[in-house]
Amino acid sequence: MFFVLSKLLDIAIDPLWWSGVPTLWGVVLLARGSSRRRLALGLVGLGLATLFLCCLPAVSNRVWASLEGGVVSTMREGVTYDAVVLLGGVVSPQGSLPDEPAWNDNVERLLEVRRLLLSGRAKVAIVSGGKLGGALRTEAQYLAEALIALGVPKDQVLVEPHANNTRENATLSKPMLEALGAKQVLLVTSAFHVPRSVGCFRAVGLEADVLPVDYRVRDPSLDPHVAPRGEYLSQTTRALREWLGRAVYRVLGYSTPPSSS
Repeated sequence: MFFVLSKLLDIAIDPLWWSGVPTLWGVVLLARGSSRRRLALGLVGLGLATLFLCCLPAVSNRVWASLEGGVVSTMREGVTYDAVVLLGGVVSPQGSLPDEPAWNDNVERLLEVRRLLLSGRAKVAIVSGGKLGGALRTEAQYLAEALIALGVPKDQVLVEPHANNTRENATLSKPMLEALGAKQVLLVTSAFHVPRSVGCFRAVGLEADVLPVDYRVRDPSLDPHVAPRGEYLSQTTRALREWLGRAVYRVLGYSTPPSSS
């Protein structure tokens, strides 16, 4: 049920639908010679204006920056963490082969976990990520192999190969952390993903520190582009999808906000 709901909402949040539906409706009315010509032109204008706005760098960057605003590291100096949890979302299935993963722009998560392990700031890593589809292995397997290839001892890498979303990252990592007796836990994920991931771990009774990486838009004014571009439509869509994810997780109780006390 959750999978179906998430896919339907994912479509609903896409600006292309916001643009395409009113535009198509307006075009159909015009083609039929409808007497509601003013309505038809208004629908077409609304659809095109929506598409235009979502393609603007100024709009896209500010929506994206709103995800990262206020996100800071809570990693404590002088603490050696019993475990660091590396959340999946780093491998792109479309570009991967069974023996050759394709890394996406979240790959800083992987590199930062490697640094923490090799510098002695964390004792072990739990890499969490499930099926990628087809003949591909699980994301956790690719992440583990990459860490080992980058010099991390094999016994410092624990694999959680079943999680397919952020909630499952938390629920399936929890028993592994409990089996380790881990008291000091650190999450590593992209800055935009921090509130949802920390909330998911809190919802299953795990209070963890977090190290955000992979900041995308710290200062929207630094982008030199002004004209609308297709790449910004994609970025706007991704940012809106994360806002939707936060809202859905909060409503369903999968993510718990921090205590107000």
